[in-house]
Amino acid sequence: MPALTSILLWVVVAAAAFHAAYASANTSPLIVLYLFALLQLARTDRWRKAFYSGLAVGLLIAVVRLAFFWRVFLGGAAALWVVYAFWIALFVALARLCLGRLGPRWGWLLIPFVWTGLEYFRSELYYLRFSWLNVGYAFTGAPWQGALKLVGTYGVGFLLMSVAAAAAFLWQKSRVQSLGLLCLGVGGVCLGGLLCGKEPPTQPIATVHVAGVQMEFPSENEVLLRLNDVIRSHPEAELVVLSEYTFDGPVPAKVREWCRKRGRYLIVGGKDPAPGTNFYNTAYVVGPGGDIVFRQVKAVPIQFFKDGLPAPEQKLWNSPWGKIGICVCYDLSYTRVTDRLVKLGAEALIVPTMDVVDWGSAQHELHARIAPVRATEYGLPIFRVASSGISQLVDRAGRVIATAPCPGDAATITGTLEMRGVGRRPPDRWLAPFATVVTAALIVWLPIRRRSGKGLLDVE
Repeated sequence: MPALTSILLWVVVAAAAFHAAYASANTSPLIVLYLFALLQLARTDRWRKAFYSGLAVGLLIAVVRLAFFWRVFLGGAAALWVVYAFWIALFVALARLCLGRLGPRWGWLLIPFVWTGLEYFRSELYYLRFSWLNVGYAFTGAPWQGALKLVGTYGVGFLLMSVAAAAAFLWQKSRVQSLGLLCLGVGGVCLGGLLCGKEPPTQPIATVHVAGVQMEFPSENEVLLRLNDVIRSHPEAELVVLSEYTFDGPVPAKVREWCRKRGRYLIVGGKDPAPGTNFYNTAYVVGPGGDIVFRQVKAVPIQFFKDGLPAPEQKLWNSPWGKIGICVCYDLSYTRVTDRLVKLGAEALIVPTMDVVDWGSAQHELHARIAPVRATEYGLPIFRVASSGISQLVDRAGRVIATAPCPGDAATITGTLEMRGVGRRPPDRWLAPFATVVTAALIVWLPIRRRSGKGLLDVE
């Protein structure tokens, strides 16, 4: 097969496998074929070919999965699609250089670390960090979602890339053995996920009846109306949650008075004034006495938006039912944010979220993958209330037990948040930073190796 035809084939296979894996929970194991195809592109004779073929794959993914960027960022969407695609391209190019300059043994061994290091850096560390579309999120809602509990979302990516690298190593020796190893490897990861996903039956330490109402930029009167409606329909609700940015300032006095008269706790998003014209994007906890008993500022404001100043600190709300961590919207997407809450001893997470209805269902569906993943990783229940959907009540095994739709103005979500103790952090929380250090060292060292004349396998 001509070289160009082969490259085009593997580009199409990679993009198609990614979309198939994200299309359904049952097809999620196909994500390993996406990784395998990227490694086939790394076999090209020049690293520049590897880079541009990886860029093509990234763009084919971004234009489809991140099409809503056009509604959010208008003309800037194309630039952001390229930014996402760049990281795929960089991985394929680095994989090519590892194989060419280090030889097959060390090259294939290091490739899973390079993948994990780049994925972690892209998702958590640099300014345009964006964790969506990671390999681990493909397992959301799948029967083998328990793999996330075993190793974490970055750990799943590391394991599957290791399987893909081993299969790619055998590809030129035996197609049958290569494909057999690919199937056995992904089957083993899924089987481990099935076994780990079974939570032993235990009695909750504490339970709290929760209710949430979806509202997008409501008036104060509308908020009071909806609060009365939800309590009338669900008088058992002890804690009511509204979305991020429900108010364009602190919690109004009438809403605090409602909490006092109704004897309910309320978590609601608003703005806390800051010096100058700045503000803090804040989740307020109003107690049944009508006073603010706790507040948590958003830790990582969204880039390119007027989203307030970052939180000076993170703390837990010592609620009557146990220690509750509060993540404001996209904070749930960052493991460095949620890890701190778990380390402090969180027994549940509550997430007021702003997802504008005009951004479209694809954005809401993609964002809704995060809560089940975090619940599975930490073994903690999560209650996430979005302004326009998709709101979710997720148990500690990552099962979505209640939801409210998008679009869903005034839709309610209710249920019981069952708390069973402090969460845990999966092992990829040390693996991913280590892989990032390894990748950074390789990026520095590979050019030095070439100048020393040792990169004889890298043909340019």
